[in-house]
Amino acid sequence: FLVPSRIHAGKFYALPQAPQQYKQLLMVAGFDRYFQIAPCFRDEDPRADRLPGEFYQLDLEMSFVTQEEVWETMEPVIAGTFEAFANGKSVTPAGQFPRIAYDEAILKYGSDKPDLRNPLIISDVSAHFTQSGFGLFEKIVGGGGVVRAIPAPGTHEKSRKFFDDMNEWARREGFAGLGYVTRKAGEFGGPIAKNHGADRMADLYAELGLGENDGLFFAAGKEADAAKLAGAARIRVGEELGLIDENAFAFAWIVDFPFYEWNEDEKKVDFSHNPFSMPQGGLDALNGQDPLTLKAFQYDLVCNGYEIASGSIRNHMPETMVKAFEIVGLSKADVEERF
Repeated sequence: FLVPSRIHAGKFYALPQAPQQYKQLLMVAGFDRYFQIAPCFRDEDPRADRLPGEFYQLDLEMSFVTQEEVWETMEPVIAGTFEAFANGKSVTPAGQFPRIAYDEAILKYGSDKPDLRNPLIISDVSAHFTQSGFGLFEKIVGGGGVVRAIPAPGTHEKSRKFFDDMNEWARREGFAGLGYVTRKAGEFGGPIAKNHGADRMADLYAELGLGENDGLFFAAGKEADAAKLAGAARIRVGEELGLIDENAFAFAWIVDFPFYEWNEDEKKVDFSHNPFSMPQGGLDALNGQDPLTLKAFQYDLVCNGYEIASGSIRNHMPETMVKAFEIVGLSKADVEERF
C-alpha cells in the first residue's frame, strides 16, 4: 500500500499489506487461534503515552470464543511478561485482573483507563444537594447536573493554601473551579460546609466513610464535565498526598463499553467506538432497546492509568451488522457498498 504522509507533503509510505483480512480468512477456514508478534507502523503524532509510529504488537484472532475466554488466555501472557521485567515491582496476578464496567469506571475514577494504584474513589453525592444552603450546587443538580466528591484523606494538617491551590489548578485546566470542604478534629471548614450545614455534612461524610480529619473536593456541572474534572482531581490529589503505589503494576479490564453515543454536533446517534463489534443482546437488542443504552462486547486492558490493549467480539452476523448501521443512518446498500 502507498499511504500519503500527513506531515510531509508529496511523500508516501510504502507499507506491506496488513494481515487483517488474511487472519480473518484463516478463522473462516477453520483455524481456531492466530497469534502474531509483529512490527507495526502508524502515521500518528507522538504522544506522552504512545511511541511515535513504530512498535511491536502482539495481535490475535480467536474463533468461537467469548470475551471471558480471551481474557483468560491473555492474562497469563501479560502478567508473565510484566513479571519478567518488573524489577521487583508487584504485578496483578493472572486470573485476578479486575473487570470494571465502563460506566462504573467513569463514575468511580473519572476515566476509562483508571490508575488502580491510587486508592481514592469518586462518589456521586448529587442527592445531598437537591435541597441545600449551598445554592450553586442546588442549582446545578436542579438543572440536571451532578456533584461528584473526591476524598482527600488525612489533610487536617494542610493549610487552606493546599485547597486553594487545587482550585486554581482546576481553573488552569479549563474548569470553572474545584469546591472543597476541610475537616479537622471533626470540625468542618470552608464556604460549602458553612452553607450546607454541619449536620448535612456529617451525613455526607458518614455515607462516604470519611473520618474527622479528612478533606473533600467537589466537581459539579454537566455529568461529562464533572466526571472529567473529578478524574483529573483524583489523580492530582493522589499525587499531592503521596497515595499512589509506585512499586506496582495494577491491571484491569474495562468492559461493557457503550455501543452508541449522541453526536451533539450532528444531532444524531453515532457509534461510540468500534462499529464492527457485536452489540450485547444482538439483533433483538438493536430492534427493541434504546440505542443509547446498548453495550458492546468491547474491552480495554489498562495498567497504571494507560490503555495497553483493546479488543472486541466481532459482529459476524450480516443482518445484525446492517441493523447496527441503519441506526446511525446508513442503509443496507450503503453498508454493502462501503464494507
